Amino acid sequence: MSEPKTPAGSAQATELQRGLPMVAKWDPEALAREKAMLAELDKQGLGARLAGYSKKMGPGWMQSALTLGSGSFFSSFFAGAMFGYSLLWVQPLGMLLGVIMFMAIAHQTLSTGARPFDAMRRYVHPSVAWAWALTSLAATVIWHFPQYSCGGTAAADLADYFGWTGAGSLVGARLFFGFIILAICIAVTWLYGSGSHGIKLFDKLIKIMVAVIVVSFMIVVIRTGIRWQALWEGLTRFQVPKDKVGIEVMMGGLSAAVGINMTFLFPYALLARGWGREHRGLAKFDLALGMWLPFVLATGFLVMAAANTLYDPANPVTSKLGPDRAAQVLGAAAGPVLGRVVFDLGVLAMVISSIILHMLVAAFIACEIFGMEPTGWRYRLTSLIPIPGVLGTIVQFPLWLPVVTSGICFIFLPIAYVAFFILHNRRDYLGDAKPTGGRAWAWNIAMLIAIGVMTSYALWWLVEIGVPKLFGK
Repeated sequence: MSEPKTPAGSAQATELQRGLPMVAKWDPEALAREKAMLAELDKQGLGARLAGYSKKMGPGWMQSALTLGSGSFFSSFFAGAMFGYSLLWVQPLGMLLGVIMFMAIAHQTLSTGARPFDAMRRYVHPSVAWAWALTSLAATVIWHFPQYSCGGTAAADLADYFGWTGAGSLVGARLFFGFIILAICIAVTWLYGSGSHGIKLFDKLIKIMVAVIVVSFMIVVIRTGIRWQALWEGLTRFQVPKDKVGIEVMMGGLSAAVGINMTFLFPYALLARGWGREHRGLAKFDLALGMWLPFVLATGFLVMAAANTLYDPANPVTSKLGPDRAAQVLGAAAGPVLGRVVFDLGVLAMVISSIILHMLVAAFIACEIFGMEPTGWRYRLTSLIPIPGVLGTIVQFPLWLPVVTSGICFIFLPIAYVAFFILHNRRDYLGDAKPTGGRAWAWNIAMLIAIGVMTSYALWWLVEIGVPKLFGK
């Protein structure tokens, strides 16, 4: 991996842990050919570069697969059911702020080859690095439960539609399908630690799942009809709700775009593939087309599907819908196959892809915490850390647990952003890769906007939602 040029006396930089022993170890010849190809692409025009980049994407798709889970489903569907098309602008903006930060993270990681946990520990503060890792792991485990709840319910609704009653009850059906989902997710997750060919197959499966999500919800929206004038106004008028519930829905949509564990997954996915300086342009392209675009399309279609079938200003929706009820409503409006079945399949693709990426990031975090390389039995064992989440099909959390976890994550995400902001401005870390002049100003202003928005949301959530829920007010 390419090493950055560092100032004289910067011995600390040479001590950083660099890279991951995955693709760079398993298939160095293929990685060398890829770097040579990218070097040649850099000499060509924009069109040729973009065409070449499209064949090598991967980590960006993983990000969209991770964030397109139950949180995105509920925040998007509820936004459409309550406010129609008027909040369509929220998810694109939220993910754009995330893309800004992830582009900075990609620049740092690919310029130095350093593992961010070690870099943050040395150049920001050990307590920040440890809090970042532990918070990301806690979020991954806690947020695993609602994925199974959502997926088990959608699968049980499909079984109900096709007349399958072998489980005997809804609870039994949800648990049964939860374990089927778990088995599928373990098999796919373990591909990532099985060699370079396993990673390639993993990437293909994730792309297919994300495509299924987008296409499924698109079919439902086309079937229920698109209100083009409302679509344009929803994207461009930036309407802000005036009541507390509306503000909560809007802010929830902004926060659902990026989770704290995504900031851990992305740089380690880059290192796992052996990417270096030659991949910086590819990483930016991957974030735009692999992370931002699928997320915006999927959540936008969800908002429109809910708006087309449930939105009624005279009788607003006042409680969140489960995927089974949502599918049944859509089935009544769009037909049982295109409405109910296709919608349930899209929900299943959402939660399965998110569960897989939860397991992957759990392995990265745990291996980094315990000083192990994420390969072999270590990778497989640590990827199983979130699997108690399968019980989310039949049990509910005590109220305080998700409230506390979400509060910690909402508060720490802007802190993690600040840590990456600091790293982006340290020459003793980035060396000649540190932006200067106008580029430095542009980077810093963009990152500060993202930090400001997320900090404002974290404080608002803490005061208006977190503390009142925790203390029963």
